[in-house]
Amino acid sequence: MSLFDSNMILAIIGTAIVGGFIGLDRTAAGQFMISQPIVAGPLTGWMLGDPTAGIVIGAVLELIWVVDMPVGAFVPANSTISTVSATAIAALGSHGVAPLPVIGFSLLLTTAMVPMTMMADNVVRKMNSRQADATAIFSREDEGRTLARAHLSGLALFYLKSFVLCLVFLPIGITAVALFSRLPENFHRAMSLFVKLLPLLGAALIVRKLSMKMIDLFLLTGFMIAAVLGQIFHVPAFIVILLTIMGGWLGARYSGLRR
Repeated sequence: MSLFDSNMILAIIGTAIVGGFIGLDRTAAGQFMISQPIVAGPLTGWMLGDPTAGIVIGAVLELIWVVDMPVGAFVPANSTISTVSATAIAALGSHGVAPLPVIGFSLLLTTAMVPMTMMADNVVRKMNSRQADATAIFSREDEGRTLARAHLSGLALFYLKSFVLCLVFLPIGITAVALFSRLPENFHRAMSLFVKLLPLLGAALIVRKLSMKMIDLFLLTGFMIAAVLGQIFHVPAFIVILLTIMGGWLGARYSGLRR
């Protein structure tokens, strides 16, 4: 059986088309938050018949990239394209429901996608800035039409960027998954453990990026006390939640009184 039969090729092209539209929501149009990994992942997975892979990949990448926002001149990694591509690679590479090792391997592949997505974003932004500069030379009578064409051209460029990146990433990733499936079982177990530990990495990245100064010390204390009570003394979950909320509330009250 050929790896890239007609159904696989159609699925790749269809995913790239949808990925292009999802990518527009990132900065170019709409911004309805569909481009966020926690939404884009399950949406892509549902479209390809494996929503579970989409949920896992979307949740993990959301944790890792949630603090990096494309604001101003800062160009972060394109988590949208990475999420859509990784989910599609896991689903299509497994020909059905992706097992945990394949999901982990697909997530690992996103690290190779990051430089390319950032480079493509920079290129498209520079091309759009040239269009903005070009509109300044037109007369006032032609300004409206020129601006409209520039906006539409910008949207087309952003769409093509996401479409082409998906079209490049998917065949390479699916081929890599086929090679990964032939590796010894030890590699598969390692990838399963990799997926399970990734949420901890995401949480650590959030704490590091926000800085400990921005995290209420008393909220952390309340959380730690509640976690210890829940894990060691097996206190009911409802009590654990109440203790966590109480710790945060007391911390906020104390901080307010000190000011």
